[in-house]
Amino acid sequence: MAKGPVSQFIEHHYRHFNAASLVDAAKAYEAHLQAGGKMMITLAGAMSTAELGISLAEMIRQDKVHIISCTGANLEEDIMNLVAHNHYKRVPHYRDLTPREEWELLQQGYNRVTDTCIPEEEAFRRIQHHIEKIWKQAQERGERYFPHEFMYQLLLSKVMEADYEIDPKDSWMLAAAEKNLPIVVPGWEDSTLGNIFASYCIKGELQPAIMKTGIEYMMYLADWYRHNSSGKGVGFFQIGGGIAGDFPICVVPMMYQDLGWKDVPFWSYFCQISDSTTSYGSYSGAVPNEKITWGKLGIDTPKFIIESDATIVAPLIFAWVLGW
Repeated sequence: MAKGPVSQFIEHHYRHFNAASLVDAAKAYEAHLQAGGKMMITLAGAMSTAELGISLAEMIRQDKVHIISCTGANLEEDIMNLVAHNHYKRVPHYRDLTPREEWELLQQGYNRVTDTCIPEEEAFRRIQHHIEKIWKQAQERGERYFPHEFMYQLLLSKVMEADYEIDPKDSWMLAAAEKNLPIVVPGWEDSTLGNIFASYCIKGELQPAIMKTGIEYMMYLADWYRHNSSGKGVGFFQIGGGIAGDFPICVVPMMYQDLGWKDVPFWSYFCQISDSTTSYGSYSGAVPNEKITWGKLGIDTPKFIIESDATIVAPLIFAWVLGW
C-alpha cells in the first residue's frame, strides 16, 4: 500500500531510539495484519478525552483492530466528547494551578484531566438521562448486558444524535457500536457511570445483577480468543498500563494453566506505549520479556516498548497502519 505524507515523514525522520521503536512497531503491526492476524488494542489513561478517536475510529472502520479492552472512563469519555465537546475547557497552564484555582474549577462544574476540563453537567448528566432509561428497561425485561453493550444500545438508538458536537466519524465508540466490535471493560465500576449505576442500586432503583461482571468479561474474552487465535494469532497493542492491559493479557495463561487447554497460542505480537519506567514491582514499566515468565508471550513473539507519550505515539502508528 502506498504511504501518505505522514508515514513518509515518519520513515524518513524517525531513525533512532524511541522514534525507531515506533517505526519498528508500526511495521510489525502492519505485517501482522497482512499475514491474517488480528489485533487487540488496550486503552488506559484518558485516551478518549485526548480525542484518540480521530484516528482510532478509522482503524475500527478499516478492520485494523478486532477487539478493544478499555477502562470504564475511556468507554464513557468518548461519548461525553461526542455530545458535549463545545463545553469542554482547556487549561494550557494547568501546571501552575493553585489548590484554590482547582477548587474554583470544581465549583464551576469542571473535572480536570491534565489540560482538559470535562463539563460535568453537559457531559455526564446528558448521558445519564438516557442511559438510566436503558438500564431500567433491561431490569423490567429481566435482561442482563455488559457495560459496553448498554452503551452500544444508547448510541445505536440515535436518541442523542441531535446533541452531537463533533463530527461523528471521530467517535471511536460510535464506530465500534456500528461494527458491534467486541469490547472488554475490566473494573467498569471504577468510572463515573459505574458510580452513578451504584447510586441507583443503593437507592433500590436498580439491581446490580442487570450489569454483567468482570468475571463474565473474562469468560467472554476466553471464548473470543479461542475462536480468533488460529493462524497468525492475536496481537496485543497496549496503550498505557493498568487494568486495561493487565486484565486481558492474562486470558492466555488462564486458559492453558487453569483450564488445562494445551493448544492455546501465546499473544503473537506485543507493543506497549508507556512512560512508566522499569522499577521494582512496577508491572506497567516491566520490559516485555518479563511476560514470558508469566506465560503470556513466547520467545519469538515480536516485542516492542515505546517509552513516550501515547497521545503522540498512538496516532502516528495508526497513521502508518492506515497508510496516511
